[in-house]
Amino acid sequence: MTTRHTRRPRARAAGAVLAGTLALLLASTGCSSKAEGDGKGDAADGVRTGPGVDDDTIRLGALTDLTGPYATLGKSIVQAQQMWADETNAKGGICDRKVEIVVKDHGYDVQKAVTAYADIAPDVVALPQVIGSPVVAALLDDIERDTMLTFPQAWAASLLGKDAVQVLGTTYDVDMIAAVDFLTRTKGLKKGDTIGHVYFEGDYGANALEGSTWAAERAGMKVAGQKIQATDTDLSAQVSALRKEGVKAVLISAGPAQTASLVGVAASRGLKVPVVSSAPGFAPQLMETPAGPALAALLNVVSAAPAVSSELPGVKTMVASYKKKYPDSPVDSGVLSGYNAAELIGQDLAKACEAGGLTREDVVKAHRSQSNADTGLGTPQDFSDMNRPASTETYVLKPDAKAVGGVVNAEDAHTAPGVEEYLSSR
Repeated sequence: MTTRHTRRPRARAAGAVLAGTLALLLASTGCSSKAEGDGKGDAADGVRTGPGVDDDTIRLGALTDLTGPYATLGKSIVQAQQMWADETNAKGGICDRKVEIVVKDHGYDVQKAVTAYADIAPDVVALPQVIGSPVVAALLDDIERDTMLTFPQAWAASLLGKDAVQVLGTTYDVDMIAAVDFLTRTKGLKKGDTIGHVYFEGDYGANALEGSTWAAERAGMKVAGQKIQATDTDLSAQVSALRKEGVKAVLISAGPAQTASLVGVAASRGLKVPVVSSAPGFAPQLMETPAGPALAALLNVVSAAPAVSSELPGVKTMVASYKKKYPDSPVDSGVLSGYNAAELIGQDLAKACEAGGLTREDVVKAHRSQSNADTGLGTPQDFSDMNRPASTETYVLKPDAKAVGGVVNAEDAHTAPGVEEYLSSR
């Protein structure tokens, strides 16, 4: 892949402006309100700068998984964000500076991630990618201390309430409330039924279980939980347990390998009930495995983002660009997620530049001022309240082996009944 893992020479030519609305923004303002002559700037153009920013470069960091259980996702996000940086630099950069992304692979190992953060933190202004709820949890104190705007590729509600940490889209509990609503609306589940929920140990699974349990109780149903580890890839025992419980549907909040095992084993053993996965539990490569037909028949995916096969103009343009740049790589949800995060952090940087500063504090302030951030890649997001998810709207996706990304939109984005009630009660 083309992502640069080290600092590029400053003599290299400066890069480019954001696409879409950001391009229009920069074209109209040219970052004209740089605090020139106010005595506060420490860059040649009068813009306040700090770690990760100098006269000609803005450095962003990525703590990713390229060798662990989410390696496929990590590669997609890294490549999508590098594509964004290259496009941005090709059009002039942000605040007359090129954008550089410094990538560190932690392999989904928390200790490696802590070390990697310590390595790059002095040299970057923000983190548009950190994969893993346990990784982010371990870094929270450092991120807050450093005022490092961070976009986790993790959606646990426990990450809310931190000024410098932004969960993009919904949280896992909101997704599972939407999943239960989907099952009652479209799959005939009713009061008195039991729903199985297979979930990873840790913040991911625990937060998802909170949502499913709340929604099931509200609907007069019961949840039969099955906790698993990230290393569990044969879910035969869990399927047997759920059959004994007489479940009418199954939720899964785990990784792609676990989703494939659950659905494949369930189908082979006659437990042909609807299955709804969180977005991290699906990857298009699953459709090429022996579990593919069962996934197509039984699985639905609840996601804050649309399918990459979506007809949204912004998504279509991004997908076409990615295919051209990385013709040998699959287009999956990580591509959309990564590119969207990069676009959003680019908007924050441009807004901070307009206000005269690119320090970490300036970038966080610019981010929190946005209440309707829209990249054209999904639903608009509100970053003004750090205690709430940026969005409450979810799509329902359906696996389709013939579609780009292996899924299609089954339902457009909407806020499920009960979500606002749930968020108000927390």
